[in-house]
Amino acid sequence: MKIRENKEMLRELKSCSAAVSKRLSDHMAIGRESYAKLLEAMRYSLLAGGKRIRPVMCVKFCEAVGGAFDAAIDVACAVEMMHTYSLIHDDLPCMDDSDMRRGKPSNHSKFGEYTALLAGDALQAKAFETILRAGFPAAAVVEMASVLAEASGPHGICGGQLLDLQAVSKSRTEGALMEMDRMKTAVLISAAAKIGVIAAGGAPGQVKAAEEYALAIGLAFQVRDDLLDSTAEGEVLGKPTGMDSKANKTTYAKLLGVDRCEEIIRKETEKAIAALEGKFWDDNFLKWFASYLAERKY
Repeated sequence: MKIRENKEMLRELKSCSAAVSKRLSDHMAIGRESYAKLLEAMRYSLLAGGKRIRPVMCVKFCEAVGGAFDAAIDVACAVEMMHTYSLIHDDLPCMDDSDMRRGKPSNHSKFGEYTALLAGDALQAKAFETILRAGFPAAAVVEMASVLAEASGPHGICGGQLLDLQAVSKSRTEGALMEMDRMKTAVLISAAAKIGVIAAGGAPGQVKAAEEYALAIGLAFQVRDDLLDSTAEGEVLGKPTGMDSKANKTTYAKLLGVDRCEEIIRKETEKAIAALEGKFWDDNFLKWFASYLAERKY
């Protein structure tokens, strides 16, 4: 049976993603606040869909260590809040200048630039508020918040975005591309995995294995993204395609060609799966998930 046709795993993925979306909705209730437009903008992007890769990985690593799904659901939502903040800001005219995200108008296209900017800022704060109120022991809260903060700052998504923006109209090497994508994409995916292990009280060796798995997945994911950006239809991806090419940025697809990109995806996926061996109580879903993401078509 092909990876993407494993109905049991697909049902599990769909169920997990739906549970995360329901919990995100609970976190973003809107009342009669005078600033309700800000909450509406936050809720709009947070619930606009998406693959939910980071929160799914978070709760599944918690389960792989032997923890309960419900134990990690709130911290998984915190990671998705941080991810959504980054997407709102990435789409702004001063950044990637994209008017579509997840098949819908981007946040600034719908609510205006200043509201989108504030919605991103507020989601970042909401992410840490969610971790702080998730009911974990103080030591675990400090560790999870530290992991998320490091992944979100200058050594993570902010630094990666700067490298990306500086690359406009400049050529880049394969190594430079990998450094940028490790920071911009893989580090936050890694944070989600590590937070899931921490939520279950996992051992340092399990945290390290989760990090290795997720960093490899993150690189494979970004290389696949580059290939899809050059080959898929925008209606399928839910966002404009060819944006990097129009901005004259070097991509994996442009620099290395399809065959080399497919080789990187395969090797990084194998590396991710190997990182799990003998470290977890149940790693079946995580192994399947790595291959599922490698084969994705959108």
